[in-house]
Amino acid sequence: FSMAVAAARAQVLQEPSLETTEGTGINISCSHPKIQRNFWIYWYRHLPGQRPEQLVSAHKESKDLPDKAGRLWVSADRRSSALWLWRPRRGDAAVYYCALGD
Repeated sequence: FSMAVAAARAQVLQEPSLETTEGTGINISCSHPKIQRNFWIYWYRHLPGQRPEQLVSAHKESKDLPDKAGRLWVSADRRSSALWLWRPRRGDAAVYYCALGD
């Protein structure tokens, strides 16, 4: 599938930037008001100098991140999602993307 095409068609919206201090939780939100029923929600992290990595994906259920460092929340109508990082460390400073795909 084409993530870029899916994201463009779905009009994924995120805040341009967020800041927190080390150890203080942060909520990174994403709006996808035109999500299609078969689409999955993906969250990626792009650390400086590295390739983007997929953190978590979900269809309609909220779920913990694999390393238990946070949680992906999905709204009941699936039109928004958020990545909650419980206690971010300095090494978590990165660009976080949400994307949709089938």
